[in-house]
Amino acid sequence: MKYRRLGQTDLEVSVLSYGASPLGGVFGDEVDVTAGIRTVHTAVDHGINFIDVSPYYGDTKAETVLGKALAGITRDRYYLATKCGQYGQEEFDFSAERVTRSLDESCARLGVDYIDVLQCHDIEFAEADQIVNETLPALVKLREAGRIGYIGITGLPLKVFSNILDRVDPGVVDTVLSFCRYELNDSALADKIPYLQSKNVGIINASPTGMGLLTPRGVPDWHLATPLMGEVAKKVVDFCTAEGVDVVKLAVQYCVQHPDIATTLVGTSKPVNIMADIRYAEEPIDQEMLTKVLEILAPIHNHNFTRGLPANLDELIPSS
Repeated sequence: MKYRRLGQTDLEVSVLSYGASPLGGVFGDEVDVTAGIRTVHTAVDHGINFIDVSPYYGDTKAETVLGKALAGITRDRYYLATKCGQYGQEEFDFSAERVTRSLDESCARLGVDYIDVLQCHDIEFAEADQIVNETLPALVKLREAGRIGYIGITGLPLKVFSNILDRVDPGVVDTVLSFCRYELNDSALADKIPYLQSKNVGIINASPTGMGLLTPRGVPDWHLATPLMGEVAKKVVDFCTAEGVDVVKLAVQYCVQHPDIATTLVGTSKPVNIMADIRYAEEPIDQEMLTKVLEILAPIHNHNFTRGLPANLDELIPSS
């Protein structure tokens, strides 16, 4: 496993990291707790040292199951990130009181007393004024008190990062977590990397398959991909299958090879899947296959979906 420094933090994180949302059943699977615990242990035993979760995933179930898994792993073997601010599909509370209490609740479920990175979850659903003037100052106090190591922000629209970073002092925000914006069909995050580096923030990438878009299984019911995106993605899946190539392998390799992205999160609740992802990350990418797949994806390149408050939305390329 390769490791990269996460921005200006002192965290040397594995280029492939573990996203624990499937432990909460967010993709519709019934969670086998025993298998989920084995998945976490397998990930850490094979070099993954960064784990990301949220109280929102499975209505706290992901944190609860992850806590059971972490009970069997010494604290010096992993860095732990969780989130605050989102607690249900339509439940957002970024108030200072709530995010402070959220840390205590997460620590109790996870069985730890310290979080390496505490992130404001999906800030496209929050007013920027509140994040800047209330939420982040509350997290700074937690950082100064030694309760957390670093502060992060997460979101789907790329616009939300500059909305916040341009308004806070240097060093307030340590990391950003972007999902579905650096993957085979959408590499828009890459254009933002020089800006993010100028702000000295570490970059966490998530969802190399676009939350299921680039998988044989396809997207869950709640996915926001347009019909055209689904149609073209299926062409890629079918092409890879015909060529005897796992599209997930190509997706993971594409993400982890970018030198300026510290780590890419992959999520699963099955040990066999995390082992496959680890193998993929350690093998060189098939450049010829990559070129062919990118050609198929060209009609939807950087087409995406957006969400959140109007002031936080990215401008989208029209896609039917």
